[in-house]
Amino acid sequence: VECWAISYPQVVNCSWDLSPEPLLDTDFMATYRHGMPGGMEPSECIRTGPRSCSFGNMQMFSLTPYVVNVTAVNPLGAASGHQLFLLENIIKPDPPEDLRVSPIPGETTKLLLEWRPPGSWPFPNYFPLKYHIRYSWEESSVTKMVGPFEQTSFILTGARAGIRHHVQVAAKDIMDSGEFSAWSLVAS
Repeated sequence: VECWAISYPQVVNCSWDLSPEPLLDTDFMATYRHGMPGGMEPSECIRTGPRSCSFGNMQMFSLTPYVVNVTAVNPLGAASGHQLFLLENIIKPDPPEDLRVSPIPGETTKLLLEWRPPGSWPFPNYFPLKYHIRYSWEESSVTKMVGPFEQTSFILTGARAGIRHHVQVAAKDIMDSGEFSAWSLVAS
């Protein structure tokens, strides 16, 4: 069972795998609760796919963990798995969107990079993100990284005139909670 929060603090998404993969039809029951057994009653994790679910109404900055429990049931019996987590530890934004790379007139070694926070990140003004940039140029196996930066634009210096550059951006919670997003789509 794996859970992550792409739209902190609104929604947690969870998915699961079985090993070994069952040969029989298998049903799943997914629940979550805030706190350990004996605390609040488990609530249903709303299914979003055959092996995924999500839930909301999260309590920010709580030192009490959430527990997601998934039970697989088929004619041979049942098996359960769970994940225990603090909300801030599983923050993983979606990648930044609409990355654009533009030459700067009169500046042959500089490129202007601009992007937007992920659309699934609900309150970028209240919960800002920081960004890392990675770039390379055609016919080179060297990839360089810069960052982190809080702004959604950056002037890349040291570009090579007349050579196509490839750029990507990743986002992370500004307080360094959780992990970086996957890299954005490549812009050139």
